[in-house]
Amino acid sequence: MSKNGRLAQNISALEASTAARYVRTPGQKLRRFKTFSYAARSWSKPRRVIARVEVGPMGRDTRYVVTNLEGGRGKHLYEKLYSARGQAENHIKAWKTHLASDRTSCSKANANQMRLMLHGCAYWVWWKLRAACPKRPPWRRAQFDTLRLHLVKLAATIVEKKTRIIVTLPASCPRKGLLLLLFDALAPPKTA
Repeated sequence: MSKNGRLAQNISALEASTAARYVRTPGQKLRRFKTFSYAARSWSKPRRVIARVEVGPMGRDTRYVVTNLEGGRGKHLYEKLYSARGQAENHIKAWKTHLASDRTSCSKANANQMRLMLHGCAYWVWWKLRAACPKRPPWRRAQFDTLRLHLVKLAATIVEKKTRIIVTLPASCPRKGLLLLLFDALAPPKTA
């Protein structure tokens, strides 16, 4: 929900106290929540509003979410439900944008269905690759096109042997350490 003067009046004290707390303990972001009832002129009845106030090195950031969900703390609803919905939209965006999965330009339905299944498999492969990346930024949260640019679009020599595949990277490969880590993490377990 966009900001307005009446909403700001409801949380001005929370914004001030959060900013004061941040000044005493600078460094990491400080996030606090408040739940209250609000009714715009066009609404038939008051609704529950969850305000999220965040203060950090970049300053204050206040967001408002309107919900009809009863019960539950505002923090839980905002972080677990509302943010999860946004994350689901990000997954759909990645699937459509970075994998071009919304292209169904074939004239036959079977061909389009096969294309969608292949894009679904590609999404799963990228998801597993990103999950195998180290937790430190930026790899675990990188978008698929970033991973493709840094990990797949590389010059390498590939030699296929009877029992294994050998990938030789150039000596100046900037992501060699990360690639070796991923090869080890994604390799099938060795059998005796």
